[in-house]
Amino acid sequence: MSCQGQTMMQASPARANPGLFKRNPPIVGEAEAIEAAKRGDPEAFAQLYNLHKRRVYTLCLRMLGNVSAAEDMTQNAFLHLFRKIGSFRGDSAFSTWLHRLTVNLVLMQLRKKGLNLVSLEETVDPSGEDTPRRDFGSRDTVLAGSVDRVALERAVAALPPGYRMVFVLHDVEGYEHNEIATMLDCSIGNSKSQLHKARLKLRELLRNPGRLPQSPLPSQSAESAK
Repeated sequence: MSCQGQTMMQASPARANPGLFKRNPPIVGEAEAIEAAKRGDPEAFAQLYNLHKRRVYTLCLRMLGNVSAAEDMTQNAFLHLFRKIGSFRGDSAFSTWLHRLTVNLVLMQLRKKGLNLVSLEETVDPSGEDTPRRDFGSRDTVLAGSVDRVALERAVAALPPGYRMVFVLHDVEGYEHNEIATMLDCSIGNSKSQLHKARLKLRELLRNPGRLPQSPLPSQSAESAK
C-alpha cells in the first residue's frame, strides 16, 4: 500500500493514519543490511528478502485477492527492489518505501490488464464535486476495535475489487484520500465514497462471519512467498 501509468513515486513521510493492522517496529540489523545491499552484497539482499517477504506477500494478497497472482507479484516486487534499492534515501521507514513500491507495481499490473481500479459507481455527491456531502473518509472506530482478525481478513478478501482496493490502501496501508485519488485516477470524493461503501459491506459481512468464504488468509498462505 499507490499504489497507481505512473512511475515509482518516492515514499512520503510516515503518516498519522496507522491503518487497522499495526506495523512492526524497526528491525534490528535492517539498516546495515540496506547499506550492504546498496553495495551489491547478495547476502544482505537475501536478508532483506527474508525480513520483508511475508508482509510484501500479505499486501499483494490483500490487494489482488489471488494467491498465485500475489506470489508472482511478490517476486516481481523484490526484483524491482534489487534494481531500485540504491534510490532509497531513508526519508521514511524502509518498510514504508518498500510497500509504496509494491503498491505501485500492483496498480500498474492491473492497469496493463485493463482492469478498473475503483467501482464504476457514482460518487456520494452526484454533482461530480470532489467532496461528498458527508465526510466518509474518517477512521471507522468500530472496524478498528475488537473485531476478530480472521473474520476481518476473510471479509476484506470477500469485498468487490474496487471496494477492497480503496479499503486496503486507506485503512490498512494508511494512505490519505488525496494520495489514493492520484494512485487510482479518481476523484477524492470517489475514494471516500468507495471507502464508505467498503466499510458498510464489511459490517454486513461481519454480522454473519460463519458465512464468509473460506479463502486463503495472508497469515496462512504467507509461506508460499518463500
